[in-house]
This record gives sequence, structure tokens and C-alpha cells, in this order.
Amino acid sequence: MNADRLTPRLVSAFILILALAWTLPACAPSATPTPFRPPSDAASPATLPTGPSAGAATPIVSFTQAFTPAPIQVTAAPPCENNLTFLLDLTYKDNTVVLPGQSIDKQWLVQNNGSCNWDSRYRLRFISGESLGAPEDLPLYPARSGARITLRIEFTAPTAPGSYQSAWQALSPDGTLFGDTVYIQIVVGQ
Repeated sequence: MNADRLTPRLVSAFILILALAWTLPACAPSATPTPFRPPSDAASPATLPTGPSAGAATPIVSFTQAFTPAPIQVTAAPPCENNLTFLLDLTYKDNTVVLPGQSIDKQWLVQNNGSCNWDSRYRLRFISGESLGAPEDLPLYPARSGARITLRIEFTAPTAPGSYQSAWQALSPDGTLFGDTVYIQIVVGQ
């Protein structure tokens, strides 16, 4: 016969023999248990049997391999980085002449060049010059990383003639100023 056809049959026969050898002792009549009798005072350790008796069961010893999981390395995600880049003055170019007390709607085009998304915790803060009637701390327009947005502040021109500047910078939730400074520079005429 072909050896390839004979091998599966031999394996099947071997498994059958093992299964029978395993189950037959379980079907055999069981012996009546012998009650335990403690040794009498007459027996000495020298007279005790030292080897296994004919009816003693042979213990089965099995070895298992303990599974030890590898330690899990947890790495924190690097913190995101804040950045703001000034792109263009949309209204009121530098040194635009305005009337005393005039309302000024200043707008800048900027880009969120950092990896952090700006949410309601981000602010735009006055940092130098004249506040020109604007609050010194304003919400920064929420923007996803990479987005271009328009920053807008309503100013009021001073009543005295002269040149005025108001500079502003973005503020992160942890209180750190970041990115380019945006500013307005006007000349109040007579």
C-alpha cells in the first residue's frame, strides 16, 4: 500500500487504542475501600512498607507552563503645539487716518499653524500700546489645526490727534502667550 494512505489509518488505530485503554479502567468494578486503621504501638518504622503495594494507585504528574504576560508599555501622546501665524490685514492697513472717536472694525487673517485645536478656552490678549476701548481679554475664535480664520476686534479711536498702536497675542489655556502678534496702527487726524 501507499505510505500516504497508510499513515492516517495507523494514527486512527492508535487513537482508538488509547481511548479504550483510558476508558476501560473506568468501567471495571471498583474494589471495596479498606477503612483506615492507624498503626498499632507494636509496629515500628522499620516494619512499615517502603515500596508501592500492588494495589496502590500511581500518581499522575503533569507539568504546566506558567504564562507571564509581558509588561505593557504605555506612552503618553506628545502634547500638542500652539502656534498662530499672521497672514494679512483685512481692514485698516497700518497708519490709516481715522477721525477722533471713530468706531474701528479691525480684522486680521491668521492661520492656526499649531497641532492644537483652539476651543473656548483659548483667548486673545492685549499685550502693549493702547487698548483703544476694547476689553483686554477676548475669546479667540475656535479653530482646528491648519484652519485660516479672521480675528476681529471693535476699537474706538482716541479723541486726541496722534499715532496709536494696539498689540494682541493668542493665549493658551495654561496661560502661555503664543504665535505672531497682531496689531492695529492708526493715525487720528483733526
